[in-house]
Amino acid sequence: MLHIQQDLLAALRDELDKLSPGAGDKAAFESPKVAAHGDFAITAAMQLAKPLKLNPRAVGEQLRDALLAQPAYQRWVDAIEIAGPGFINIRLKAEARQQVVRDVLAEGERYGSQPDNGQRLMVEFVSANPTGPLHVGHGRQAALGDAICNLYQTQGWAVHREFYYNDAGVQINTLATSTQLRVKGAKPGDANWPEAAYNGDYIQDIANDFLAKQTVKADDRSFTASGDADDLDGIRQFAVAYLRHEQDLDLQAFAVKFDHYYLESSLYTSGRVEAAVNKLIANGKTYEQDGALWLRSTDYGDDKDRVMRKSDGSYTYFVPDVAYHIAKWERGFTKVINIQGTDHHGTIARVRAGLQAADVGIPAGYPDYVLHTMVRVVRGGQEVKISKRAGSYVTLRDLIEWTSKDAVRFFLLSRKPDTEYTFDVDLAVQQNNDNPVYYVQYAHARICSVLNGWGGDAATLADADLSPLDTPAAQALMRQLAKYPEMLTAAARDFAPHDVTFYLRELAASYHSYYDAERILVDDERLKRARLALVAATARVLHNGLAVLGVSAPQKM
Repeated sequence: MLHIQQDLLAALRDELDKLSPGAGDKAAFESPKVAAHGDFAITAAMQLAKPLKLNPRAVGEQLRDALLAQPAYQRWVDAIEIAGPGFINIRLKAEARQQVVRDVLAEGERYGSQPDNGQRLMVEFVSANPTGPLHVGHGRQAALGDAICNLYQTQGWAVHREFYYNDAGVQINTLATSTQLRVKGAKPGDANWPEAAYNGDYIQDIANDFLAKQTVKADDRSFTASGDADDLDGIRQFAVAYLRHEQDLDLQAFAVKFDHYYLESSLYTSGRVEAAVNKLIANGKTYEQDGALWLRSTDYGDDKDRVMRKSDGSYTYFVPDVAYHIAKWERGFTKVINIQGTDHHGTIARVRAGLQAADVGIPAGYPDYVLHTMVRVVRGGQEVKISKRAGSYVTLRDLIEWTSKDAVRFFLLSRKPDTEYTFDVDLAVQQNNDNPVYYVQYAHARICSVLNGWGGDAATLADADLSPLDTPAAQALMRQLAKYPEMLTAAARDFAPHDVTFYLRELAASYHSYYDAERILVDDERLKRARLALVAATARVLHNGLAVLGVSAPQKM
């Protein structure tokens, strides 16, 4: 079906160029708002009417006649109609609509995917400091980042997943001192317990294992405890390794894997921060004022200049970010997407200003950012704010244990990232049509049940005679299948995995309607095989779309 659309689009482009040189660049098909109006709509006649000094309908008629003379339109198009002020509606032949079934069955898991484009993409996400378990906000970021990676992989990109975290600094020092207090027997509520200390039960777990001289291993580090209560540096290293391991377990439960963990401390030890600062100074993009070093970020659209190095000699937090992104560029990642919370909005202008001021060939607008809001959790009609283990927030592991990995992923991806979201735990465990992930997964399982009931070899359906698929219900389902490749492309371009959840719900609805309208396992062998081919193709697209989200496609429910 996609190649048919491409052939028709190429012919449209040629005819638009004949009407008005250069107009072919705007060749596009739109989806009619009413399915009965056709399969594709063209609005070019109204756009060209003014420059051609013609009535839009006259332009539409001229374009229609030209298209009907094109071989691709003669082969695949049943009718071209002019509507309203100059809309052109294209109605495909049944054979063209049915081609999508053959495409899906032939391409399998590759349906909707583009060939390798030779380009590399880095997506940085989660990037939580190792000071506690991952919370539900990290979960939303993990789901977003992984789904965006999957989307770009369908578009032919070589995708690299990276986790960046601070293994030093004030928060890590607080973690170390909080753990040391627990090691020495202190606890929250004691008179000597600092207000800034971490209070969660996990701190006591770290202290206990430190005293037991345990060895902890994370994906990027390993450390053995000394058991010495006065060994603050050892406690710090053990606590970081311990919590990195805990975060690894959180990510494993969520089925998220990273290609690389990047330490903020390495930017200092490698000299990258100093090199970046020196480059900005050498380029004349800084100045000294009030004992501090400032970046002329207003030269690059920021609302005010920003302090880079404070009067005490320490760097502000965006400076290592600039050094880090120069490193990303030098590692060959010409496209980078950062998934971060909305509280990082102010960082964007500063980092981009620093990269432009460094003048190392990085284009304006690098990197891309996807910002997300936090998540409210509701259970039993009441908001849940505190986890005993974390001490101050609901953890990602809590949410997975209360519901499932699939439900958490689907739910957290079902809204635009910058939209406030309330996660309803009770809804996520319901097994009915109100639960969107259940609704989609059930459609897949329902098809698998039909195929198992048939008992034949699904591979033989690729050669089925599809001509019986001419009913409104079958055509509606095929129309949904045909939308999948373009939906993936648009969702990747717009950083919008929520579009995949919307599509899957619509596809599931089309299938459930089809199932209710037409029996599949009928006595007529030709009709049965055609309908089986259609539902097998539907199962494949449901499976592919769920895989993009990192959600399973069960065969039984």
